[in-house]
Amino acid sequence: MQLPVLQSRLNPISSLLIKPASAVCNLDCSYCFYLDRDADPYRDLPARAMSLETLERLVSTYLNYSYPESSFAFQGGEPTLAGLRFFESLVRLQKQYARPGQAIANSMQTNGVLLNAEWCQFFHRYNWLIGLSLDGPEEIHDKYRINRAGKGSYAAVMRALGELQKAQVDFNVLCVLTEANVGRAAELYRFYRALGVEHLQFIPHIERGQAQITGDQYGRFLCELFDVWWPERRHVRIRHFDNIAEAVAGMLPSTCTMHESCDTYAVVEYNGDVYPCDFFVEPAWKLGNVMQDDWGDLEQRLLRRRFAEKKAEPHDECARCEYRSLCHGGCPKLRTVSAGKFQDLDWFCAGYKAIFGKSVEPLKSDLRELGLL
Repeated sequence: MQLPVLQSRLNPISSLLIKPASAVCNLDCSYCFYLDRDADPYRDLPARAMSLETLERLVSTYLNYSYPESSFAFQGGEPTLAGLRFFESLVRLQKQYARPGQAIANSMQTNGVLLNAEWCQFFHRYNWLIGLSLDGPEEIHDKYRINRAGKGSYAAVMRALGELQKAQVDFNVLCVLTEANVGRAAELYRFYRALGVEHLQFIPHIERGQAQITGDQYGRFLCELFDVWWPERRHVRIRHFDNIAEAVAGMLPSTCTMHESCDTYAVVEYNGDVYPCDFFVEPAWKLGNVMQDDWGDLEQRLLRRRFAEKKAEPHDECARCEYRSLCHGGCPKLRTVSAGKFQDLDWFCAGYKAIFGKSVEPLKSDLRELGLL
């Protein structure tokens, strides 16, 4: 059934998060949020891989829609399961369908298990940005990031990190914060710095269970991290602190959690189905399919507006909060953790307040010194 199209425009879909192998993964991380996705419409399908026909339709239509700047991000599950030849076809199709002067950015978030010299040479040749999942030293990383035989993935990830560095690939490290590492901010920072990592991202585990952390724990982690990072702030990038600085400077933060509405990107499943957010890949939020629908129409679907406006339904406490202009009520997914209601407080609200209280004024002073504020 054709969904209604709005008269007034939403924000354009400025980037795509593409899942060429859906949620299929070669690891069995016990904290993965896909494990609790009973509403996932694809979870019982044995084989999930994007066809070249779907890929070509996706590339050709999105490049036409998003001109002059187009961003393709690949995630999973594990996107490398699609195979290197798939991504070689992607680059070929982008070259075929790009318009004169069109800027195209490609990125991938990977567990690194399949990365080798050939993969990394490809990333370097075509200027990919890679996110590598590494939760800390071996005893921390291997607590949850295990394969289906129950063995840790640390050694494989460290090999991948070495290959990325050898090939001079632009990459950052993504660390999931759990009860195993949330109390060890300074130790984690020094571990990554000893490896030569200069771009870091820390995301809190959000699903219920043993690995879940609280907002207070998250706030203490970020504040400790801020202290150890501050002397090196000109040389090391930490995404959350970059986001706060961007918001303070009046710019749009790169993380959608800190946006005013949830309408800046779209998720594309392996079969071309389109959703407004990877946390809500479920039938109720399906916007359409790239094989049948035009991106301009997908952009303006009434269902997309309804989702975007979920950010405007925060808890009453948000209206009184001095930091509302920074987080805009947080992430709708994180507001449903306690009782499944979009109107609840973000699970990590206390953490946001703690790091905003610690970082905003120093960042303002730093921005003024740099002539950016």
